[in-house]
This record gives sequence, C-alpha cells and structure tokens, in this order.
Amino acid sequence: MDQMPTENGLRWIVDAYDTGFTFTLSEGLSPHELLRRVGAEERHIVPLTRSAAYELLLRDEEHHISDLDFLDWEDESAVAQLTDAGFLPVPPKTIVRAGSVAGWAYALEEFHDHTGAYLAELSEQGRVFQVHRSAKGFSLVGHACHGDAMTSFEPGMPHLTNGDPAEAALGFVYDGDELADVAFLRFLEGELGIHLPWEETEAELPAAAFS
Repeated sequence: MDQMPTENGLRWIVDAYDTGFTFTLSEGLSPHELLRRVGAEERHIVPLTRSAAYELLLRDEEHHISDLDFLDWEDESAVAQLTDAGFLPVPPKTIVRAGSVAGWAYALEEFHDHTGAYLAELSEQGRVFQVHRSAKGFSLVGHACHGDAMTSFEPGMPHLTNGDPAEAALGFVYDGDELADVAFLRFLEGELGIHLPWEETEAELPAAAFS
C-alpha cells in the first residue's frame, strides 16, 4: 500500500480506505477494552498489520494458506492461533483493528461497520465518535456519550438524522464544500486536537475477527 501523507490529523483515512471504512474513536478505553466491548474474547485478539488483515479478508477459502504472504504456513502455532481466533480457515466477514491515541482508543475496519452497533457500550467512559463510508460512497456519522446514543446522521441530509440534530449535538455544520466524511474528520481534528499517524495504523495492532 502506498504511503499516505500525514500533514492532516485524521482526514487521510478517507484516501487510505477509499473502498469503504469505519473509523471509531472511544474516550477512556484501551484498544483491548474496545475490542472486548464490540464482542471479541480476549483470547481471540491477535496482533495484525493492516496488510495482513486485508489478505485474510480477501482470501479465497479454496486457496491454500501458503498463499498468505504474511504467514509462515508451516508455523503450526501461528496457524493454530489464527484458526482458534476465527481468522482461518473461512475468511471472516470483517476484522476490527484497534489502537490508542491521546487518551482515546480507535478502531479501523475495512469495508464494513461492525462497531456501529456498539456505540453506547463504547461510550461508557465518555464520548464516542464514528465515521462510516460505504463502498458506494455514502457517509454516516454516529455519536454517543456516557452510555447513551446521541445522534446518527448523513452530513448534508438532515431529514435522515436519528436523534439530536448534528448542530445541536456536536456543533457540526456541513457546508458541502468537501466530502462529508472529510468534513467531519476535519471537525474532529479541530475539536479534539488528535493527530493519528498513518504509519502506526499500518503496523501491528490488536485485531479481532467477526463473522
């Protein structure tokens, strides 16, 4: 995967995950706590790079595991660990990888939105923000706080809001000058002062598979 620029704090995610993604920020949690709260068992959390997770997601079940570039298929311990955790032999529906930045846990997910159903659980220590972009380019923003789901909305589509209006809940106003998810990530950069280095997200992070 080509190196991404890091002159912006979060907006690069849109370009790096241009075929669909979910990005979640959860205040006061560790990466392992985040994964457990979205349904992972601690013993099934495995460190994976982004490229390894991508290989596992797109793997054809009929192909031999020797086709996986990141895995030494003769390493019985590594193969057993991935099998027990649900990454093999059947490709999982989605893989959630989690890290930490400036007092927040974050999760990144290719294509799907597993974490979206758990925003209330993820917000028990404070605030949660989530941005999801579908493969068709539609964006959905979610926000929860101290165990309560506050709002979910498509920027620029106020009639599709579920909960409080974005302006009232977050002070976010979408002016349409840039892509909706870029605009909200820019908003989070300013509100939270978070800079998430691209290099860290490509390296090994705790990961969980979900089918």
